[in-house]
Amino acid sequence: MLYLDKDFLSSNGFKFKDEFKELNKMKSTKVFILLIFFSVAAFAQDFPNNMTEEESLMWQSYNYPVNPLFTDPPPSPVRGMAEWEELQGIIITWTQYVSILSQIVDYAQEECKVFIICSDSNSVKTYLQNAGVPLYNLVFLITTYNSIWVRDYGPWTAYTNDIDTLNIIDWIYNRPRPLDDVTPVFFANYISAPIYQTTAAPYNLTHTGGNFMVDGHGTGFSSKLILNENSGKTEAEIDTIMKKYIGLDRYIKMETLPYDVIHHIDMHMKLLDEETLLVGEYPPGVADGPQIEANLQYILNNFKTCYGRDYKVVRIPMPPDALGRYPNTGGDYRTYTNSMIINKTVIIPTYEYQYDTTAFRIYIEAMPGYNVVGINSNQIIPALGTIHCITKEVGVTDPIWISHPSMDPVVETEDSIEFRAVIKTKPGISEAYVYWTTDTTQSFSALAMDFNGDTAVAKIPPQIDETEIFYYLSASSINNKTMTKPITAPDGFYKFIVENSITNIAVIYQPEEFYLYQNYPNPFNPSTKIKYTIPSAGTQRTVSVQLKVYDVLGNEITTLVNEAKSPGTYEVNFDASSFPSGVYFYKLQSDNFNESKKMILLK
Repeated sequence: MLYLDKDFLSSNGFKFKDEFKELNKMKSTKVFILLIFFSVAAFAQDFPNNMTEEESLMWQSYNYPVNPLFTDPPPSPVRGMAEWEELQGIIITWTQYVSILSQIVDYAQEECKVFIICSDSNSVKTYLQNAGVPLYNLVFLITTYNSIWVRDYGPWTAYTNDIDTLNIIDWIYNRPRPLDDVTPVFFANYISAPIYQTTAAPYNLTHTGGNFMVDGHGTGFSSKLILNENSGKTEAEIDTIMKKYIGLDRYIKMETLPYDVIHHIDMHMKLLDEETLLVGEYPPGVADGPQIEANLQYILNNFKTCYGRDYKVVRIPMPPDALGRYPNTGGDYRTYTNSMIINKTVIIPTYEYQYDTTAFRIYIEAMPGYNVVGINSNQIIPALGTIHCITKEVGVTDPIWISHPSMDPVVETEDSIEFRAVIKTKPGISEAYVYWTTDTTQSFSALAMDFNGDTAVAKIPPQIDETEIFYYLSASSINNKTMTKPITAPDGFYKFIVENSITNIAVIYQPEEFYLYQNYPNPFNPSTKIKYTIPSAGTQRTVSVQLKVYDVLGNEITTLVNEAKSPGTYEVNFDASSFPSGVYFYKLQSDNFNESKKMILLK
């Protein structure tokens, strides 16, 4: 049996309040169990994600660590950061399941710093090197801890006034693990960030990170575990605390699930962006499937996204275990939603090839441009958690925040098309652009955005009916930092199709300059469309133009246009049925304009 030094625990933030005096009042057998657990808790490294039987007993008289310096809410409004925003690093606790942790380090170090909480950095370095993992972008934080589940007890990032000071937010960990519970204070001190804790009345709140997700725009999600573990408070009081500390304007709470022992929503649901919900799906009537579906319908029927639109839903299977069992028949709680977004990489749990391939396809389709990688989680999932549960994100200190409702899939307009975003950074924005194209095999065109306060606006010319537009946003600060939306651009981008009721945009639009668009489709077989814009010519009503096609040797093979045109945007069809496969060039010429582009014919 190990004996703890009271000063040791106190130095790590554990507040006693005469625990031993209270213990003496209990039955001797209960006291013995508690003392054993209390002694080992500071050093144990194999806790499951759920509360053990001994911990349940301990919880009845547990006094969580309280530092009176940090118990007031932030003095200014804050915005809780979303997981997909830019990260300076992630936190892991180096204890059990080190083969999984080493793979997380390997993937994450390519994107950001990896803060490794450990008791001995040399042993961690040796393990990583033996596993072939470079010692790159790693920060070793030597401190004490109880468990691996840093998602639940780790720090949360919230920014003052959307983008100013990085604050650390911490609540009472819903486990009697005092060394875990003081991790946010330790980390806040390390990065010299203000910390605010919900540990003292009237703002005392027990919570757990796996049961919380936030969209970065004031909407939070949890299961009703948050209500059950704070039964002494009304729901309105809980909402007020979350408003003051994490900036929630609305807090969506769903029914707990029958077979999810820990009731953490990250085991079956995940926000991929401000408007997309990834939702775990069981076969009809199996395990938690009916309640998950009921919770989803509750969200869809009662709430809109932060941009006032319906949530997009991406469903992903909840696979059975190796014996074909689900949680309702004794199987592990296998899940693919318990993934981690780390800047441009997404780490997902994997189990068996026959199910993993489907999960990879769904993630790749739902998150264009991201590097989607997997880590086998069969070893850890019996402990009721996996990748998301053992990682915690930390935001950057100088974010460029781009709030942009992506264009609807179909935009119906006869006019120019407007892109709008709120763009902020503490140093100030120097420039912002919309990058757009009608063909992703060609380069994107840059269009500068104009600012009115924090709102940036840009417009592209009217488009011919059925034109598909691909685009992303980019903003740079005055200290030369650049951020894109989506973060994976240009590999990842938004897209939409333009539909309108006119066939000749020249009737309503008088452009100011020539523009030769990329043909679409490209590559093509056997025909493609070429679009071009003719500007106003002052007092002249028409402009003489030629549009010709050349082979790769520069030989003219056909003339598509050779006439005077009035200002406007036009589209012509090029039928290459009689030409062989290969590279061709098309050129638009006028008195003051000459431009060519490449196209590829594949038969």
